[in-house]
Amino acid sequence: MFARATTIHAHPSFLDEGITHVRGVVMPTLADMDGCAGMSMLVDRDAGRCIVTSSWLDEDTLRASEAGAQQLCDRATEIFHATAEITRWEIAAVRRDHRSRRHAGVRVTWLRTDPASCERLIDTYKLALIPQMADLHGFCSTTLLVDRSSGRAVSSISFEDRAAMVASRAGEQAIWARAINDVGADVLEVAEFDLAIAHLNAPEMV
Repeated sequence: MFARATTIHAHPSFLDEGITHVRGVVMPTLADMDGCAGMSMLVDRDAGRCIVTSSWLDEDTLRASEAGAQQLCDRATEIFHATAEITRWEIAAVRRDHRSRRHAGVRVTWLRTDPASCERLIDTYKLALIPQMADLHGFCSTTLLVDRSSGRAVSSISFEDRAAMVASRAGEQAIWARAINDVGADVLEVAEFDLAIAHLNAPEMV
């Protein structure tokens, strides 16, 4: 499966209006597009940053939806009074112990490795990181997105609530510290979000 992620840098005053638009207009419009499996939305109210991610059955349907998705993005940025950046990914790993609910806490980690090491990163994530992440208190699910051509990757791990996410910071940091040495990856950024929409609907891949 594949994914398109739209990162929106919004004016904080227009966050609620924008979230309502995404939930009421963007999500049902995407659902009607051929090959769209689902959508999720992360929100950082302090920074005014939102990440809307749609999942697609294959790369062909992802590419075929570009024009329609761009129109949705353009309209959403108007409502958010925002700028937006679109990235495309392969969904490489998914584990879901419990379905995440709205207002769950989600920690996102952006990584970069040598493109030749992408497969090693995926294997390490599946075999070593996921079992350790699943032992963190309040764990719900985790997803790894990769761009094999650039060596970029994004890991997200969701927790039952923000308190569980905050309590897990040191534990997850230790997990990543061991893993990045093994695969030769660099952590570019770590950020925490509230889960506003939880319907990505990607099947488990571990």
